[in-house]
Amino acid sequence: MKIALIYTIFAVIATAANILSQDITLRLYSGLYTITLSILVGTAVGLVVKYVLDKKYIFQYQTQNLQHDSRTFMLYSLMGVLTTVIFWGFEFGFDALFATKEMRYLGGVIGLAIGYFIKYQLDKRFVFVHKEATP
Repeated sequence: MKIALIYTIFAVIATAANILSQDITLRLYSGLYTITLSILVGTAVGLVVKYVLDKKYIFQYQTQNLQHDSRTFMLYSLMGVLTTVIFWGFEFGFDALFATKEMRYLGGVIGLAIGYFIKYQLDKRFVFVHKEATP
């Protein structure tokens, strides 16, 4: 239960980082594909924040070197593809249905919540498994 609570707190932190970086991007850029760019930036920021928190505090996973950390991050990112599709589906869907920034963000938050639940299961089984790393 403690892990679930901490994981939820970290999901909220990563979600806030995602939405905040989207909002900053929208304030700084208003050209072609503005919303798409802001969602991509938010996704990248949220991914890195969540990876660092999950690796250290949820799974207590230590990488042996930069190469091992890079491979772990790539696998973590790969496991996030399905969950990112869920997140983007909700955010773009809410944007299409309601056409307001607030509802788009709400769709993003809902999509992220569903995605993070699924992502934990994938990460636990496939990413942060304690095994000997190849140098």
